[in-house]
Amino acid sequence: MKQESIRNIAIVAHVDHGKTTLVDQMLRQSGIFRANEKVRERVMDSGDLEQERGITILSKNTAVEYKGTKINIVDTPGHADFGGEVERVLTMVDSVLLLVDAFEGCMPQTRFVLKKALVLGKHVMAVVNKIDRPGADPERVVDGIIDLFIELDATDKQLEFPVIYTSAKNGTASLINDGKETDISALFEAIIEHVPAPKGDKDGELQILISNIDYDEYLGRIGIGRIERGAAERGMQAVLCKDDATTQNVKITKLFEFSGLTRSEAQSARFGDIIAIAGIPGINIGETVCDPERIEPLPFVKIDEPTISMQFIVNNSPFAGREGKYVTTRNIKERLKRELETNVSLRVEETQSTDSFKVSGRGELHLSILIETMRREGYEFAVSRPRVIYKEEKGKRQEPFELLMIDVPGEYTGVVIDKLNSRKASLVDMSTEGASTRLEFKIPARGLIGYRNEFMTDTKGNGILNHIFCGYRDYAGDIPERQRGSIIAHELGESTAYGLFNAQERGRLFVNAGLKVYEGMIVGENARAEDIVINICKRKQLTNTRASGSDEALKLTPAAVLSLEQSLEFIADDELVEVTPMSIRLRKAILGKTDRAKALK
Repeated sequence: MKQESIRNIAIVAHVDHGKTTLVDQMLRQSGIFRANEKVRERVMDSGDLEQERGITILSKNTAVEYKGTKINIVDTPGHADFGGEVERVLTMVDSVLLLVDAFEGCMPQTRFVLKKALVLGKHVMAVVNKIDRPGADPERVVDGIIDLFIELDATDKQLEFPVIYTSAKNGTASLINDGKETDISALFEAIIEHVPAPKGDKDGELQILISNIDYDEYLGRIGIGRIERGAAERGMQAVLCKDDATTQNVKITKLFEFSGLTRSEAQSARFGDIIAIAGIPGINIGETVCDPERIEPLPFVKIDEPTISMQFIVNNSPFAGREGKYVTTRNIKERLKRELETNVSLRVEETQSTDSFKVSGRGELHLSILIETMRREGYEFAVSRPRVIYKEEKGKRQEPFELLMIDVPGEYTGVVIDKLNSRKASLVDMSTEGASTRLEFKIPARGLIGYRNEFMTDTKGNGILNHIFCGYRDYAGDIPERQRGSIIAHELGESTAYGLFNAQERGRLFVNAGLKVYEGMIVGENARAEDIVINICKRKQLTNTRASGSDEALKLTPAAVLSLEQSLEFIADDELVEVTPMSIRLRKAILGKTDRAKALK
């Protein structure tokens, strides 16, 4: 039986191709907002970090009504590091809207999300967005989408996908690229016509697969999922089938349906609808809520394993505990455990040290977002350099590889290829479009650690770099480490203009005058390969003698203040990033110069 009045779709795409902007227009043009209501752009990006960075980090549910049909929409992240968010929400929907930029075409994450959708047998609609962008070539992009479908072994039925041309920014959509569209009604019509209605047993026993978790301080944990069979009612008794194959008798105390940006309380919900249920403590992603008369857990999609790990360490610097609210091992352990409940791609392991945890994720951005979130919540800790996770296959060491896609002006291709060759990358494709050249590489994941800053310098900020995990391969061999050493503070104190003036001749500084520093803190990058210890707290000795010109103002080069991501890329294996709610500091793992020398021996 089909539920003809419901459509469930996920909008998937590469980062910055316009998913959230398109959802904005779908909400606006479906009449969700009042005529005089002020609504900010990218309204679905509700988190502070999402708004600041202009990217979607967490999948979010919404719903609109169009001509009597309820369309449940899931807005997904576009960055490869949050691929786990995309994988799990695909279980809730029947179709995906594959959004592709009319200028950039198919990118690494486009390939990733399309592959997952095709494997799960989902119906796909292609949406060519930004058709009003200068240099846009929708016909070329559609050809590229067809090639990608063929490359990913799509079935003949999947290859017969509809194409919609949109300008999410202007709120227009059409079936042909003629520039005459005035709204996005063509997109709504195509969704109702082409997206299959949910199938299920209307009169069967209840079965809900939980694909997302939310939290409310009054209601506790809220499970979000699709009713695969039967109907849900508020106050009904049910059984929770847990991950460890055990069951738990529960009661659905609250039931919610999605409508626009809000969850509205409902008395009941039918099969095929995406709902939220409250009143089940300990409910987790991948678990099934069943009728007590028919306990049948549903299989959950297998999430790809992490490829990068870092150590989260209790801060032991001289400034420990001054700025953070949560600083102990117990605080950090509880927070990481709580993150595991909603972050399906994350893994946390205890180490031999009681003050350290091994945290594994899908990439540097995945982990840096977690670090930044914890920092803003008042946590204080230190983190190590990201390391790739190796595997052993038939006695051979294997490492994660990435598909790297680079767009640069033609004059920079030589330096990019040269740098990546030294990082064990192999060039697999090269094409030219106007003045821009697109390069595709297969590269070990560890070859990308620390490369982004170098890339931006080499291309003078004109290059675009995207990458996505493409599988494990045999170990590629040694890759050169950072070519420059660190400038390290000599003692505890406050940096002075006089001390920094003498230090800036040795390299690039990360701190300005008047900043409190401690022994072992990294205050700059040495121009040479070795580390150097400098007293930046040194003050000029005052005497009664004065000479003409000796007291002229010291001219300091402004310090390069590193962001969290830049700090993680910069540090070497024997260095840490100290993270507090107020500061990001770089330091040596062993602070004392003498102690470091002993450890080296």
